[in-house]
Amino acid sequence: MLMRTDPFREFDRLTQQLLGGPSGTWSRPTAMPLDAWREKDEYVIACDIPGVDPEAIDIDVERNMLTVKAERRPTARSDEAQPELSERPLGVFSRQIMLADTLDTERISADYHAGVLTLRIPIAERAKPRKISINAGETGRREITG
Repeated sequence: MLMRTDPFREFDRLTQQLLGGPSGTWSRPTAMPLDAWREKDEYVIACDIPGVDPEAIDIDVERNMLTVKAERRPTARSDEAQPELSERPLGVFSRQIMLADTLDTERISADYHAGVLTLRIPIAERAKPRKISINAGETGRREITG
């Protein structure tokens, strides 16, 4: 029910890591790793974005496209600080996921704890199995589970 929209983004990220290029900039967003699974009557998406202020996270749904953007700014340092090593990526992180029509995009909930953004997307009532009764003529009514 979930589908990636940019198959080359992960390849670009790996290439940048191997060649030592920039991890992410404000003009070119970097992908954020995520896991997705079904849990009872909802889909759960967990995105890793450690070190990001919750106020810097933007979640948007337009039609069936879910977009998550987060921005990590440089850590405040004194003027006397001399950077020795800088490996943590800065800038904008983004991810777009195409959601199936069977998901209820009106009732998405989001929690952010320990650097993990967790989105819960309920399955729409119209997509859940239900019983349909049929009229079997003179023999009476029957129920069919669908």
